Amino acid sequence: MSSILSKILDNMQKKDYIFSMNVAKRIEEKINKIEEGDIFTYKDLLIKKEEYFAASKTIERLIKKEIIKRISTGTFYKPKKTIFGELRPNEEKIITPYLFKDGKRIAYITGLLLYNKMGLTTQVPRVISIASREKRIYISRGNIKANAVKSYVEVTEENFQYLQILDAIKDFKKIPDLDLKNGIKILSNILKKLSKENIEKLVNYSLSYPPRVRALLGAILEEIGRKENLEKLQNSLNPFSVYKLGITKEILPTAENWKIK
Repeated sequence: MSSILSKILDNMQKKDYIFSMNVAKRIEEKINKIEEGDIFTYKDLLIKKEEYFAASKTIERLIKKEIIKRISTGTFYKPKKTIFGELRPNEEKIITPYLFKDGKRIAYITGLLLYNKMGLTTQVPRVISIASREKRIYISRGNIKANAVKSYVEVTEENFQYLQILDAIKDFKKIPDLDLKNGIKILSNILKKLSKENIEKLVNYSLSYPPRVRALLGAILEEIGRKENLEKLQNSLNPFSVYKLGITKEILPTAENWKIK
């Protein structure tokens, strides 16, 4: 009886061993295909529930070998080797996993990092701003720190870039090192590239933003000759309100039409 039990246990151990080896082999093959510097999670490795234990052991072994490194629980990256040493993923790649929930975008990068990328400021923030409607997102991972701000509408993959444009318009007056004339030119060039349909979407999202955003958006759209949605913007504003943004008609000729000073 004991020999039969021993054989059963041996067979079970062999099956477990083969199962673990198969999982490990598949994970290593997937990781080999990941570009150096890229970030990945367990979900990217397509790990099934019953494979999780074997997968975690494989991941830990690869971390010890320094083939991969951990950013946070369940989030890893493949180090990029250069003649200057090992490079970590850039800030945006590290933050990207936090911008999604169950595969859907729920947040986006805003604030100084965004405005720096847009060319509106030369300053680089020490703390990154992340906007989300449904979740307050804070990050503190080594040198990467991020604080949460509330978005004006629910964030999706389809709308976050419109919201980034509107954030830049909202914060226009307080962006550090901003040359106002150059800033208007940058925003004008962005809006010129949008289709009629996209401008309409942008205007519709702007209705959830403060009035000064709609006023400046309207003035820029009028200046570049995109007049299809101006009436909607004008009707959303109090005709007696004045918006003190430090923008003169020399900087933006249509500013006075929108009570911008």
